[in-house]
Amino acid sequence: MTHKILIANRGEIALRVIRACREMGIPSVAVHSTADADAMHVRMADETICIGPAPSPDSYLSIPAIISACEVTGATMIHPGYGFLSENARFVQIVEDHDITFIGPSAEHIRTMGDKITAKETAKDLGIPVVPGSEGGVASVEEAKEIGASFGYPVIVKATAGGGGRGMKVARDEDEMARAYQTARAEAKAAFGNDEVYIEKYLQRPRHIEIQVFGDGQGGGVHLGERDCSLQRRHQKVFEEAPGPSISPEERAHIGAICANAVAKMGYRGAGTIEFLYEDGEFYFIEMNTRLQVEHPVTEGIFGVDLVREQILVAAGQPLSFTQDDLQINGHAIEVRINAEKLPEFRPSPGTISHFHAPGGLGVRMDSALYDGYRIPPYYDSLIGKLIVHGRDRPEALARLNRALGELIVDGIDTTVPLFHALLREKDIHTGEYNIHWLEKWLEAGGLE
Repeated sequence: MTHKILIANRGEIALRVIRACREMGIPSVAVHSTADADAMHVRMADETICIGPAPSPDSYLSIPAIISACEVTGATMIHPGYGFLSENARFVQIVEDHDITFIGPSAEHIRTMGDKITAKETAKDLGIPVVPGSEGGVASVEEAKEIGASFGYPVIVKATAGGGGRGMKVARDEDEMARAYQTARAEAKAAFGNDEVYIEKYLQRPRHIEIQVFGDGQGGGVHLGERDCSLQRRHQKVFEEAPGPSISPEERAHIGAICANAVAKMGYRGAGTIEFLYEDGEFYFIEMNTRLQVEHPVTEGIFGVDLVREQILVAAGQPLSFTQDDLQINGHAIEVRINAEKLPEFRPSPGTISHFHAPGGLGVRMDSALYDGYRIPPYYDSLIGKLIVHGRDRPEALARLNRALGELIVDGIDTTVPLFHALLREKDIHTGEYNIHWLEKWLEAGGLE
């Protein structure tokens, strides 16, 4: 492949893409802010270019700076990683207008799935099961109350342009609806510049199940099973595993086929994740993420495929290197997200790494851009590493995770490692008996004390 790939991101995901490029023999370009001049992804790339000062709007979110970086370096493709501009349809359109290949789906697909209402309507049209809810945006408190009465409480009010748990409020009865509606709209306006909201039935004890899909952009699509991401705090995932401990092979095949057929019908190109709430044997569509997920390594672990490599191949117009029949689950994989945060408040903890030692051994993978002496800047997300383990089955994976956590050393800052030590002492974690509310209830009950 005669391409050069610019990575429009930073940290561990930028390093992850650089590694795939190196294995494929493709030159890589790392962009960086002034705060990231000494970052590991900058050290590892074939070329580097500074795109602006520390604040994200002036660097990693600056479309003109990234396009200029491509022109200066001669990069012919852009990999967006996740976060930042990875799901910005306007960015993708500008990239394509400059005859640069975007490693991901089309601007149209990002736009369609980026709006929660449009995404839900599209999912229904594609045969994907959805949560009962309003047909579109809800224009008034009175309309919201009518919808709540028709579905039965509790319901959840959500921002159409939402994400990360913002613009989401639960109403457990009619008396709570007015406050939930107004608060969700206000949060949505402040966070996204769009105060439109919609309403869905609120499930009581669901799990968060997501299906990894891949489209070749030419009418073909496959699924790579599910990930269970139910352990969440403030709608942010902290512990992910594959396959899901609650999903049967029959359920996996059924919902996987639905999702693979959906991306094929769409003509979708690249990696995507279709997310569901799962309760009492039923799947309910939440959203589709039109990018690579933070937790993609657990899928790579059980299927033995390099998802970033496949993204690059498909973007370059080549076919996937595997078919659905080639994809057979091997064992169990778990990922925990290591954040630079001080517990129990989960307060950001930037600072200088005095000593870093990554765990190793059979079935252990550490995706991180840390090194001794590295100074974690205070401007970006607190994720500093992902510890991924793979075992022949779930008990072995849990045992391996416990061992690997004991080997991990990150001195100089506070991290969320103690959270995972504590979780691994809980019976519910070992039995897999938890849902999306479990972690917050456990924390509220003093689980970290």
